[in-house]
Amino acid sequence: MSEQSFEEMLNETLKTIRTGEVVTGKVIDVKPDSILLNIGYKSDGIINKADYSADQSIDLTAVVKVGDELEAKVKKLNDGEGLVSLSYKEIMDDKNNQKVKDAFENKEVVTGKVEKVVNGGLAVLYEGARVFVPASLVSDTFERDLSKYEGQEIEFIITEFNPAKRRVIGDRKQLIAEKKAAAKKALLDSIAVGDVIDGTVKNIADFGAFVDLGGADGLLHISEMGWGRTESPKKAFKSGETIRVMIKEIKDDKIALTRKFPDENPWVLALTKYAVGNVVTGKVARLADFGAFINLEPGIDALLHVSQISAERIAKPADVLKVGDEVTAKVTDLNAAEKKISLSVKALTAPARKPKPEKKVEEDIVDAYTDSEETEE
Repeated sequence: MSEQSFEEMLNETLKTIRTGEVVTGKVIDVKPDSILLNIGYKSDGIINKADYSADQSIDLTAVVKVGDELEAKVKKLNDGEGLVSLSYKEIMDDKNNQKVKDAFENKEVVTGKVEKVVNGGLAVLYEGARVFVPASLVSDTFERDLSKYEGQEIEFIITEFNPAKRRVIGDRKQLIAEKKAAAKKALLDSIAVGDVIDGTVKNIADFGAFVDLGGADGLLHISEMGWGRTESPKKAFKSGETIRVMIKEIKDDKIALTRKFPDENPWVLALTKYAVGNVVTGKVARLADFGAFINLEPGIDALLHVSQISAERIAKPADVLKVGDEVTAKVTDLNAAEKKISLSVKALTAPARKPKPEKKVEEDIVDAYTDSEETEE
């Protein structure tokens, strides 16, 4: 019987390994770009930076220290320098893939960091796996510039998982839509017609402004922007401005707003301020062929008919008046229920009619007698 050499006996005490096997080793040396492990084999194992992480900016000495235990997958039994080539990254990829798979199957809401903006969407890192969020699924509204998301953490759900093709798709749009729907329902359940709340001007159009009420948008129509006439919503408000509004109507999920607050209604005091016979002053707000509308105060316009502009005949108001002119006139009619006031400048300028003098009694008798004689003839 032949005697075994020391090396042969030593090899018998060491485990055998094969390519693809997962081994556990203890770190015996760390450099910025490599890790050396004792894996209980005749050769030590080595993990290069590329086999540790996809992040090539990493300094391995900052994340691993001597004495740590690591799991790794055997890539080659000999890396060409007598060491076993190992991959920590493959182990982590397998574990992370399982986490991603679980999140996909359970429809979990996960958080990942946007690594970079790529053509057509965002590349997001989640548990070491790269998830692609298409531009169409980044938000519930179209966003042309996605650069603001770079480096940010975002929530999403995984809607497609295919590790064989390295295809993992994330959807953020669905989450945003669900959150908005929940916030909208909460708002609709908490408000009622007549409530006065604060909102933020979101978008402004020629016909009105959309106001964010904190969960849903309400429409403030141009005709409801105040008791006075609003010529241009864009001049009256600006985006981002906080304004006080009142809920005018709620129909299904649509909210109509107003800024015509009852306690600011100028017609409440109109019966006293604009009683028939009062002399008032206002400015020409607009002209029509039949007359001029005089703004007496925000929310109250009165009609100065063409026939009442002057004691002299005028063909059309524009011949003597223009928008912005100040006019003083007498109130000739007031209908508060219909919010109508009629004015007359003519009543102030026309001379008073003199009463017809009474005839003396003798003259009346003579006249009556004369009339009687003429009748008899």
